[in-house]
Amino acid sequence: MAQSSQATEGLASIPALLQRNATRFADKPAYREKEFGIWQTWTWADVKREVDDLALGLINLGVNEGDFIAIIGANRPHLYWSMVAAQSVGAIPVPVYNDSAAEEMAYVLEHCGARFAIVEDQEQVDKVIDVQDRLHQFEHMIYLDPRGLRKYDHHMLHQFSHVQEQGRAARDEFTPDLEARRAKLDYKSTCVMLYTSGTTGKPKGVVLSNRNIIESAKNSCEFDKLGAGEEVLAYLPMAWVGDFIFSIGQAYWSGFCVNCPENPETMMTDLREIGPSYFFAPPRVFEGMLTNVMIRMEDASRMKKRMFDRYMAHARKVGPAILDGKPVGMMDRLKYALGNMFIYGPLKNTLGLTNVRVGYTAGEAIGPEIFAFYRSLGINLKQLYGQTEASVFITVHPDGEVRDDTVGIPAPGVELKIAESGEVFYRSPGVFEEYYKNPESTASTKDAEGWVATGDAGFIEPGTGHLRIIDRAKDVGKMADGSLFAPKYVENKLKFYPNVLEAVVFGNGRDRCCAFINIDLQAVGNWAERNNIAYSSYQELAGHPRVLDMVQGHVEEVNASVAQDEMLSGCQIHRFLILHKELDADDGEMTRTRKVRRRIIEEKFHDLITGLYDGSEKVSTKTEVTYEDGRKGYISATLSLRDAKVYEVANRKVAAE
Repeated sequence: MAQSSQATEGLASIPALLQRNATRFADKPAYREKEFGIWQTWTWADVKREVDDLALGLINLGVNEGDFIAIIGANRPHLYWSMVAAQSVGAIPVPVYNDSAAEEMAYVLEHCGARFAIVEDQEQVDKVIDVQDRLHQFEHMIYLDPRGLRKYDHHMLHQFSHVQEQGRAARDEFTPDLEARRAKLDYKSTCVMLYTSGTTGKPKGVVLSNRNIIESAKNSCEFDKLGAGEEVLAYLPMAWVGDFIFSIGQAYWSGFCVNCPENPETMMTDLREIGPSYFFAPPRVFEGMLTNVMIRMEDASRMKKRMFDRYMAHARKVGPAILDGKPVGMMDRLKYALGNMFIYGPLKNTLGLTNVRVGYTAGEAIGPEIFAFYRSLGINLKQLYGQTEASVFITVHPDGEVRDDTVGIPAPGVELKIAESGEVFYRSPGVFEEYYKNPESTASTKDAEGWVATGDAGFIEPGTGHLRIIDRAKDVGKMADGSLFAPKYVENKLKFYPNVLEAVVFGNGRDRCCAFINIDLQAVGNWAERNNIAYSSYQELAGHPRVLDMVQGHVEEVNASVAQDEMLSGCQIHRFLILHKELDADDGEMTRTRKVRRRIIEEKFHDLITGLYDGSEKVSTKTEVTYEDGRKGYISATLSLRDAKVYEVANRKVAAE
């Protein structure tokens, strides 16, 4: 595919976009960070100076073209600048999940052969030092926050500000070198390497070029009319492709402002203060927000609760239609306007979503009830289907064509096709270059014509062109009677309830479905306090009979809903249990992006699955867990297994053998 005219005009790399923005948007805010309760602001001209100083400092430190530089920490402007500084000197930034255990971090640093790392604070420094013996190529580490590091050996350890100072001091010496390296960058140059979440095995290094990132950013900004006036909140992991495309790709293409919260605990407060116009969150964030809303309404007065329920019922009826500009009666509009004055407006303000013009959710399928809740408030929330290998964008919802049962139409520049097996394939300017050091996986994922296998099963609707995703291709199966098994469909319905944090459904090849449930400690704990139920731990609360009764009610309501879908009615849950621990990435049960690792869960809790299917009423189990300091331990529990009511469905469709 030919390079675009933008590339030939000199905008063929992220550093080139920074040079443009420092002139075109010189005095406009580019980054904000909240520190000690005060928002600090840097303009695009400031950012160019910061990046140039660091780039010169990296050259002074011995960074060569083609080197890999690990970037580890929370969302901080200085770490975003580090990625662009690395690109500026011809190096390749490799963002790493900052909550990774030392062993996970070691794998990434060893696999890519990182000579350098730029980290946030002492915690990340300690993790790298713990595994440094395995990293034979590793040479220098740069840290942002000096607290706690004064007595460390600084032969290979350097403070971020000092590296910048050394860069400024050597400006005359190294500027020609920096300019020469920047001038070499083109669309083919590697922009970033991001590691997959490793749902089914070791994470793979996805190599993305400047062409991948810039073309995807340009097309998506034009699609949603994103301009320099947007405000976004950067709070998702920097190692995730979504954050990179929003906080680097789109931000540098459009010139909008990226805001970094003070810390995860203040994120909701910071969100309200910024009031972003462009907002992205995975389903778990929207689920958490909804849980907090429902908890607050349970504590509200009877009159407020009645008013909330009444107006939300009306919002669900007409809100999405009003949002999409469809015909709605005058009386319904008037009632919605009153609801907006008393309920929807204040609620959006509390959530920090008042100014959202474009909102997206992706990463996992969102429950239709959760999706409808936000759209009924008048929030333009849309679904996006993407992958790291696609530079995010595969399909998107156009304004006015938003539906909860599809993931939209092909994004600009994207082609789709469905294989005979039902697997979705795509081709686009954003398609990754390769998996680093893994030609076999590259060849099995991307063919010679550039078509990429998504691993998801779905179909394109005739007439509308919308893509419907059924489930992960490897997770979709058949029940013993031949009916379709799609666990995510049922799990998302369960997670609509604020009391349910996570659900894992089993049933492939079996005569019935069973489920593991994780309760939401905040929501159920609040409910327990209101009902005078004493508990001292998650395990004790999860095993309480009244909690089991409550969850059983949710499961049976979901079964009633699932029974209405003739194709998937066989996925009703016959038996369930509430797990004695939360599924945790540190224990290997989930990825760092909160995706369930089904195979690992099936192996780890095989005794519980056996109990669900052999009719046991109780099962005693012992499970290994990882503590915050990295130590291993065990927790023991005796779990109660419950039967749930299932519903008969007339004329249920059975999948062809």
